[in-house]
Amino acid sequence: MAGRRALKAVLIDLSGTLHVEETAVPGAQDALNRLREASVAVKFVTNTTKESKKHLLERLHRLNFDLQVMQEIFTSLSAARTLLEQKRHRPLLLVEDSALQDFTGIETSEPNAVVIGLAPEQFNYQTLNKAFRLVLDGAPLIAIHKARYYKRRDGLALGPGPFVAALEYATDRNAIVVGKPEKSFFAEALSNLGCNPNEAVMIGDDARDDVGGAQNAGMLGILVRTGKYREGDERKIHPSPHLTCESFPEAVEHILKNML
Repeated sequence: MAGRRALKAVLIDLSGTLHVEETAVPGAQDALNRLREASVAVKFVTNTTKESKKHLLERLHRLNFDLQVMQEIFTSLSAARTLLEQKRHRPLLLVEDSALQDFTGIETSEPNAVVIGLAPEQFNYQTLNKAFRLVLDGAPLIAIHKARYYKRRDGLALGPGPFVAALEYATDRNAIVVGKPEKSFFAEALSNLGCNPNEAVMIGDDARDDVGGAQNAGMLGILVRTGKYREGDERKIHPSPHLTCESFPEAVEHILKNML
């Protein structure tokens, strides 16, 4: 902790860290309650593109997590919307129907940009070919994130990254990534918490996107061995995680005992 300021904020990943689909990580609700009693700000940050913030909040309430308002959740969909508004793009949205609510009011007629998230129902030849032609004609390719895979109840499943890579390969263009692990994502997540990156820690199950991204942005990163974690993930990033824990409750215990 040398050279670091007192901890002011904890950023927490959702899927794989607090829950896997409709099942909470054992002890996660009580651990979150304990963290909320400490003198730190808490924010939930996620790359999920399958659900709007409203749907995410409803899911977390069903699992008995203590979240008061949608403003406590910052998603890569939020970051994508900010970029679309700044650039005044009219996107072809390759996202799930349940996520479209977060793009309400964004003009999508005659698209001049492609936004791609995790949208299995849209990953067919016709739709991907439409996206390919738009990008080939100069439309920016905006990847909500490029995760390789994520955890479902029935096992690991492909994320949007492979489909983004296919469009990059076919068009010879690089996607603009707006979610984790981008520094801009973490900076925007911290922007209303009144703290600098060296006063914050990130807890997540993705070594590259959660922990590596946070540490590249100047934060500390704690990796949990739940969700998509696979043995040896902590050795795939440099610098290594500040800490690797069995689960979210253990990470909270470390923060309460050693970082406040």
